[in-house]
Amino acid sequence: MYNDKFWFRIIYILSAVILMAISFLILGPRPKSMEGILDVSGLPLVNATLNSITTILLICAFIAIKNKNIELHKKLNLSAFSTSAMFLVTYVIYHCFKSGPKHYKGEFMTIYLIILVSHILLAIVIIPLALITLYRGWQNQIQQHHKIAKITLPIWLYVSITG
Repeated sequence: MYNDKFWFRIIYILSAVILMAISFLILGPRPKSMEGILDVSGLPLVNATLNSITTILLICAFIAIKNKNIELHKKLNLSAFSTSAMFLVTYVIYHCFKSGPKHYKGEFMTIYLIILVSHILLAIVIIPLALITLYRGWQNQIQQHHKIAKITLPIWLYVSITG
């Protein structure tokens, strides 16, 4: 139990640092010298691909555990976490070198805003939730892992699909 408290503190601190860094990169001041110094125009495609791979891995991990293939389930979830982490890195790089958030100019503004706001809020929640879920599985705390995974999976899928 003491070990859980220690790791949960680490998870919460890491999650807060990641969220503050992303918020600053997107909303904070950007030195003019950064903009255009690196061509990041291909990163949105990379990000979409990483999100798609994450979605597929999560679905495959769910199927694996339903088929009681625990080892495959673990590998697929760690792979999904890895592709999500790679997404986060490329997302941060993209926002470091491009100017400000892009403004939507389409016809479906209300739908766009609903998806955007829900994606942002759930992306904030998924960082500690995914880390706790992985921790519970890693520690073989199967009942707690199963309980939180029921919440984590749909949120993680939504975030990766809408990302």
